[in-house]
Amino acid sequence: MIQPDSAPRSVRQAPDTVADLGEFGLIAAIQAELPPGDLAIVGAGDDAAVVRAADGRVVASTDLLIEGRHFRRDWSSASDIGVKAAAQNLADIAAMGAFPTALLFGLAIPGDLATAWVLELTRGMVAECGRAEAFIAGGDISSADSIMLAMTALGDLTGARPVTRAGARPGDVIAVSGPVGRSAAGLALLQAGVMSPAGTGPRDLADLVAAHLRPQPDYSAGPLAATAGATAMIDISDGLVQDLGHIAVASGVGIDIQTAKLPGIEVLTTAATMLGTDRLAWALTGGEDHALAAAFPERQAVPATWTVIGKARGGDGIFLDSARWTGAGGWDHFRKPGSMQAG
Repeated sequence: MIQPDSAPRSVRQAPDTVADLGEFGLIAAIQAELPPGDLAIVGAGDDAAVVRAADGRVVASTDLLIEGRHFRRDWSSASDIGVKAAAQNLADIAAMGAFPTALLFGLAIPGDLATAWVLELTRGMVAECGRAEAFIAGGDISSADSIMLAMTALGDLTGARPVTRAGARPGDVIAVSGPVGRSAAGLALLQAGVMSPAGTGPRDLADLVAAHLRPQPDYSAGPLAATAGATAMIDISDGLVQDLGHIAVASGVGIDIQTAKLPGIEVLTTAATMLGTDRLAWALTGGEDHALAAAFPERQAVPATWTVIGKARGGDGIFLDSARWTGAGGWDHFRKPGSMQAG
């Protein structure tokens, strides 16, 4: 748990690097960036946080972000990385039908890293937590040769049942809460050197880069879907086909996606034409969109902010326009080199 020593050096006089500032001085500087949370009984600064859980149940999710694997500092500002780290974890809470409440983070960093970079990272996490109406409850710091963040998000079901991956039934409609393929398109533009991380250039391409660097999940979509009777739900982090495949396996159903109904695919056209890429590949296998995908009973009204893209059916597997999908589904950390990767 982030815990300052009894007499930390003034943040105003903080040296340039974290090694110069020292562990406990850095902890104090980070703490100064953390606003109090309404649900905090004990916040950052003790051996552990104490967070109110009026529901009697706590929804929890954890994730890792590793420099060079999940982010590049030449592309992403510290604030971008903070936003992304918070967003991808808080989205998992929403995918259970819960409201995000708190975030804890572990931070491993080199000693020569600028103190200002760490504080900017913290502000990015704080800003995204604020957008989700959550707060940072604490964390831990260690030295390392490269940067790694270990994130844990907590959430509250407010009396509702959790929506898992295992409840879809044949006949259910499949819907998504936002556009797909935007983050993958933004990543491809950066990798090709067509767009800079600053996003200078055509607005439609700049928006795709922004979607990759600073995802903006709709955290209210999960609880809204749960209230509407969603039978299964998942965060689209590894690609639409792969993540819907998890619902199909857990629920014992097949899922048929109607590609003409995928939301936001038209905004991928310019980038796909420029790079000679099929925009549908980004929409189907691109990860890190952090929209949600869910199944709803066929006769149940789907929330107005969601888009129906298909249907659950008997059998197993994923189908595109009634044809069985046999390709790679999306991101896999351990897929052999040369295999298709997305996300």
